[in-house]
Amino acid sequence: MWRYVTGELLVLPTRVVGLAACLGLLALPLVTRDPYVLRVVTLASILAVFAASWDLLTGFSGQINLGHALFFGVAAYTSALLNLRLGLSPWLTILAGGAMAVLVALVVGIPCLRLKGPYLSLATLAFPIMLTGLIFAFPGFFGGELGVSGLTRLAGTRLREYYLALGAMLVLVFAMWKITDSRLGIIFHAIREDEVAVRASGINTTRYKLLAFCLSGLFAGLAGGMYAHFLRIAGPALLAMFFSFQAIIWTIFGGVATIYGPVVGVFILYPVLEILRVVREIRMLGFALMVLVLLRFMPEGIVPWLEHRLEPECPRCRSRNAFTRRSCRVCGTAMGRPSSCPGRATRSA
Repeated sequence: MWRYVTGELLVLPTRVVGLAACLGLLALPLVTRDPYVLRVVTLASILAVFAASWDLLTGFSGQINLGHALFFGVAAYTSALLNLRLGLSPWLTILAGGAMAVLVALVVGIPCLRLKGPYLSLATLAFPIMLTGLIFAFPGFFGGELGVSGLTRLAGTRLREYYLALGAMLVLVFAMWKITDSRLGIIFHAIREDEVAVRASGINTTRYKLLAFCLSGLFAGLAGGMYAHFLRIAGPALLAMFFSFQAIIWTIFGGVATIYGPVVGVFILYPVLEILRVVREIRMLGFALMVLVLLRFMPEGIVPWLEHRLEPECPRCRSRNAFTRRSCRVCGTAMGRPSSCPGRATRSA
C-alpha cells in the first residue's frame, strides 16, 4: 500500500490535491459538526456519484443521455416504496433500487441504441417524461405531485449519514474509475471515437454500449436510493429535465471523460448554489454567469485545465509528469524535447 501511495498517488500534483481533499472531507467533522454543513457535503457526495455515472456513459462511450435522471428517480421510488410498503431496511432497498435501475437501463437501451446522434438524445429524454406521467396517473400508489415521504433514515445520526455517503462516494467513484482504466474502458473510449472501426475489428459494439447503459444505471440507481433515504422522500422532481441537465453541467464544468471531473464539479457548484440562496432573486443568474465565465477560460473543464498546466506529457511515451520534473518518470526522456525512449521500446517489445 505504501509503495502504491508513493509510486502512484504522490507523483502527480492533481493526485496529491485529490488525496488531500479526501482526507480533508474525512476530517471535516473534527472541525465542525454543524448540521447544515454536514448536510451539504452529504448531498454533494451522493450527487457526485450521480454525475460520475453520466460521465461513464456519455463521456467514455459517447452515448449522449439527456434523461439520466430516469435511473436516479426509478431507484429512488423503488427504494421508497419497498421501505414503506414492505418495511425493508435501507441497505436492501438501495440495492434493490440499483437493480431496478439496471433493468430500466436494459429496457431503455435496447430500443434506443438503434438510434444515433440527436435521435438517441431525444429518445432518452422522452422516458423520464413518460414515467412522470405514469406517476401522476396513479397518485394513490406513487404519491402524485407530493411524492412518497416518511422513509427510514439512511443512518441513525447526521454524522453517520455523512460518513456513509462519503465512504460510498469514494468507493463507487473509484470503482467507476477502475472500469474506465481497464480494457472495458478502452473499448468504451474506442466506440466513442470511431464505432465503425471498432465493429470492423470484430467487437460487438451494441453489447458494449448496452453494458455502458447498465453500469451507468447501476451507479446512478445506488445514488438515487441513498438520496431518497437521506431526504426521506422521493418525488417527481427527481425525474425532471433540469435534474438531468444538472448532471451534464457538473460534468462539463469539472471535465468530461475523467470520472473524477464530475466529482470536482459537484463539490464546487453545489455548495455555491447553497451560498447563493442568500440572494434568491439573482441566484440562478449568478450561477449561470459563473459557469459561463469559467468555461470561457477553461473550455475543457477544471480538471483537464489543471492537468495541462501542472502535469505536462512526455514527448515520447505520453506519460504525465509533475511540472517540476526535468525528465520523464517512466522512460527518463528529457521533458520539453523529443529524444530516444529505450524504456518505451522495451515495454512494447
